Amino acid sequence: MPDEAELESATNLAVTLSWVAGAVVAAYLLGIVLTWVLSRVARRSHIVKDIEVCTRLPIRATLMVVAATIAVQRTADAATAWRGWVDHTLVIALIATVTWLMTGLVKVAERQVISRFGGGDAEMTDADRHRRRVRTQVTVLRRLAIAVVVILGSAAILMTFPAFSDIGTTLFASAGVLSVVAGLAAQTSLGSVFAGLQIAFSDAIRVGDVVVLEDEWGRIEEITLTYVVVRLWDERRLVLPCTYFTATPFQNWTRNATELMGTVELDVDYSVPFDDMRAELDRLLAESDLWDGRSGVLQVTDAVGGFVRVRMLVSAPNAGALFDLRCAVREGLVDWIRRTRGALPVHRVEQTGPPPRRHDTTGGETDRVASTMFSGSPEADARARAFDDDFVGANGRGNDDR
Repeated sequence: MPDEAELESATNLAVTLSWVAGAVVAAYLLGIVLTWVLSRVARRSHIVKDIEVCTRLPIRATLMVVAATIAVQRTADAATAWRGWVDHTLVIALIATVTWLMTGLVKVAERQVISRFGGGDAEMTDADRHRRRVRTQVTVLRRLAIAVVVILGSAAILMTFPAFSDIGTTLFASAGVLSVVAGLAAQTSLGSVFAGLQIAFSDAIRVGDVVVLEDEWGRIEEITLTYVVVRLWDERRLVLPCTYFTATPFQNWTRNATELMGTVELDVDYSVPFDDMRAELDRLLAESDLWDGRSGVLQVTDAVGGFVRVRMLVSAPNAGALFDLRCAVREGLVDWIRRTRGALPVHRVEQTGPPPRRHDTTGGETDRVASTMFSGSPEADARARAFDDDFVGANGRGNDDR
């Protein structure tokens, strides 16, 4: 009898596996046919095209799990020993594939919103601030929605286990205490998430904005719920938490417009012809495709230390063009100064040494400038005595007159 039972169980298992394999293959082929049909329809509908691209694999996986579940339920005996854990595994797989399918549909919604309000898939320019704002906000919302879907799917999988179901009931009964404990434990993480949402909807930065932070110049490449990726000018990536942008000052060069102004400073000699230098600056700007024509000014900002400091203020349509324009103007004016006679800075040095010896006319004594009038020298003493004699004589005559 035991041998017959084991043989029957093995036969039942083999039949079930055969039906499951056939059902999975049939479901996979059905998924391929469905993909082909959607690709044909997608030629006339953009939303169908997005659905076909984003949900191709999740749909096939879901169909295969559903087919396997139906095959097991139709062919396997409910009393067999392995039926319980197989059914449980298939339920978990079905929840996982449905969660995967829902994330694909969220991506479809993101593509449709960007296609309608964010300018499609065309390359973004600095002037398209509205498009960059829409893309940033929709991308953050997509990440948030996917996170919520994944959390709900994980919770649904855990609830299939009786032990976790009892724990969930207990936790829901003490939701107040749980929220306080979770808030304290995940304060930093939740702060980053809320900072990411604040960045996305406050329009402080957008994907594609040019910023200066941590003494680095770069462009916002990616904004997530917890961090921001900045692509620096030298192809490095600077990863900063979202809380950085809500607590630390930074420069956004494309917040309202992309046009910028920059300066070029040179130290020249006092004899430089400023009118000729302005004419050279005008020529350099007129010949450059990087100049937007808004500003081109030459001013003398300082004149100390034996040099004249000249500042050139120029403007460009964006940050990259401004950097190249400043370099071109600096190079052109340095070349002009080199070619212009008298414009190069001159270091004037006075050579000092011992004082020259004077001709001695006093028998070895040198003349010196007197510092006192009535003392300190024979002439001053004589002058003092003469003054005193005159003063006494005048007083004597005055007494005699009386």
